Amino acid sequence: MSDTKQRDEIAAFAKSLFDRGLTAGSTGNISLKLEDGWLMTPTGSSMGNIDPARIARLDAEGRHIAGDPPTKEAFLHRVMYRTRPRAGAVVHLHSSHCVAVSCLCDLDADNVLPPLTAYYVMRVGRLPLVPYYPPGDEALAHAVAAKTQDAHAVLLANHGPVVAGATLAEAVYAAEELEETAKLFLMLRGEKTRPLTCEETTELNRRFPGTI
Repeated sequence: MSDTKQRDEIAAFAKSLFDRGLTAGSTGNISLKLEDGWLMTPTGSSMGNIDPARIARLDAEGRHIAGDPPTKEAFLHRVMYRTRPRAGAVVHLHSSHCVAVSCLCDLDADNVLPPLTAYYVMRVGRLPLVPYYPPGDEALAHAVAAKTQDAHAVLLANHGPVVAGATLAEAVYAAEELEETAKLFLMLRGEKTRPLTCEETTELNRRFPGTI
């Protein structure tokens, strides 16, 4: 895929997420891995009107080399690529239902959400909770790295989800599935539920092995 098409893909997915209320204002960011670095949405920009020509370009060491300055949360993307080397894209959102879940007490820090649906198991799987750090605090990178050795999505406490995918489409679809499952989780609180069993999730993982 050419540089132009990659930039257009980032802008199109960003607008789609914004238009459907999965991110607001200047929150959220997207990156796409290249052979020699990354493309990344600029800092302070709205995902609803990203100019493809102004998307930041970083080299393989994460240094800004072209375009507008990258998101201040670029370190989150770097650590995801380092711990998930087969990842081709990363999406970070402040989607409402995921953020609401991230603010709850007594969550299972090893796996925040139960396996309510097959598609959640297939697209997200396990969702560790990363402790709270102030926005932009690079200590958060170490906390994320500790949780992503065997998970390609994490939930940042009082903040939102970070999701990696083999492609940008896969990362976006997983982030969307995560938000829908967080919505279901909140809707069902206080109700008796029937999550998928260990046997059922194991069978799904056998039939649909993850790509990253």
